[in-house]
Amino acid sequence: MASQTLLSESLLGWSIFAFILLVILAFCWFYIRKYQSRQESEAVSTITAICALAIALITTALLPVDIFLVSFMKYPNGTYKDWAESNETRGQIENTVLCGYYTLYSIILFCVFLWIPFVYFYYEEKDDETNRCSQVRNALKYTVGFVIVCVVLLLIGAFVPLDPPPSTNSTQWEKVQYLFEELGSSHGLPALSFSISSLTLIGMLAVITYTAYGMSVLPLNLIKGTRSVAYELLENTDEIEDVEQQIEKLKAKCKDGRPLSSRDRQSLQALEGKLQVLQRRGRHLEIAERNCCTKVGSALRPFKILLGIFFIIVALVFIVSLFISNLDKALHSAGISSGFIIFGTNLTNPLNELLLVLQPVFPLDYILITVITVYFVLTSMAGIRNMGIWFFWIRLYKIRPKKTRPQALLFLCMILLLIVLHTSYMIYSLAPQYVMYGSQKYLAESHSPSEGVTPGNATTRICDADAPEDQCMVTRSYLFLHKFWFFSTIYYFGNWVFIGVFLLGLVVSCCRGKKSVIEGEVEADDSDMSDDEYVH
Repeated sequence: MASQTLLSESLLGWSIFAFILLVILAFCWFYIRKYQSRQESEAVSTITAICALAIALITTALLPVDIFLVSFMKYPNGTYKDWAESNETRGQIENTVLCGYYTLYSIILFCVFLWIPFVYFYYEEKDDETNRCSQVRNALKYTVGFVIVCVVLLLIGAFVPLDPPPSTNSTQWEKVQYLFEELGSSHGLPALSFSISSLTLIGMLAVITYTAYGMSVLPLNLIKGTRSVAYELLENTDEIEDVEQQIEKLKAKCKDGRPLSSRDRQSLQALEGKLQVLQRRGRHLEIAERNCCTKVGSALRPFKILLGIFFIIVALVFIVSLFISNLDKALHSAGISSGFIIFGTNLTNPLNELLLVLQPVFPLDYILITVITVYFVLTSMAGIRNMGIWFFWIRLYKIRPKKTRPQALLFLCMILLLIVLHTSYMIYSLAPQYVMYGSQKYLAESHSPSEGVTPGNATTRICDADAPEDQCMVTRSYLFLHKFWFFSTIYYFGNWVFIGVFLLGLVVSCCRGKKSVIEGEVEADDSDMSDDEYVH
């Protein structure tokens, strides 16, 4: 009977997984096609972008699944289910989850260091005069640099063990032998962990840059809405007339045959370029005025305001929870040398407490942790879309509907892959106790005061650091995050920077006015041919 129940639950779980996978693939196809340039699209780069984005979204599901599995082994009264009473069974599930982490993280390594760079350079080398073999050869030549970086990270992780050799008086040969024994006994898993943790540092920078800004700009844009199409058309028409008058004044200077000065010629060229942009802008505004989506968006305005208010409340709860968690680590952890690791919570964390309160009502806590994970990804995408892709102070690419170049989409997916790696640590910082133990409970013996140590009735308690080791299982995510203490230290300080960037982005977003209804569709560096995809 127990085996049949387990089989039915497994089939249900696989059915849900297949459905979620189809939804993710459909979303990735729609998202990439929405922003992809119709003039510069290519099959290889499109498929790569869709697959990379799907991998990023699938990886975000690891943490909720990890928390669900450790919680699913126990009943609400704190006892293990029949099929999970054996340590061997629990160990198999733990190893399966850990293999899931390493498999998806290995795929991310493959994407970041080989697949995406190769496709990027393959597209860059595309030329009418270059044959396919030469194109592949040149792309591989540039990709070698990324592969070398990956190999170096793997070697560092493999040959820098966490624990020192047992004897400090060992010979050099014994130390080398010890390193190889460590590599062989662990099957190279520390090497992979070190490489992933190194990428997570880059992901932390992306989270600080894009996610922190996206958490402020996304809700405020929904609340403020866009400018009126009719008003923008009137304003654009007035600006066109003003520019035409200035052009006529400059041309009037050379009616008698005298040539224009170099300064006047430069001004005339600038005004003519501005006039072309304004005329294209007018055409786009006229299309937007007739577009049904614009009318539907106006009808959904109250819903957008409510959604924006909800998102800003969620963002503020996140920031408060992150601040309290960091403060808790600063006050109660062992400090930098331990990676600011604490077990459980010592200060009241609103998000952690909310998850614990929702535990008795299945599956509200899992829905909330999934929503939190998806929220991080959506705000990251919003941040990248609004800021574009930058290399320090140089803007490399813009993310615009139907006009995003294939290279920009590949960069966007690579950034999202890196952000996903850091998402698990961010969520752990928001709700440390819940991420460590999920909804697990354990039975604690209560003792009667009159009988000393005589056990009385057992009470059910939420799992924390004081629980017996065999009664509460720690998630694989927690163990993976804290494999290297020095990375945890850097992540801790990164959280403080994240809070500061969010507050700065909130101020900037509040000071900005409403967006244009055709935001990002018309730029000065666009070609006139780019309008064809809108007209037709």
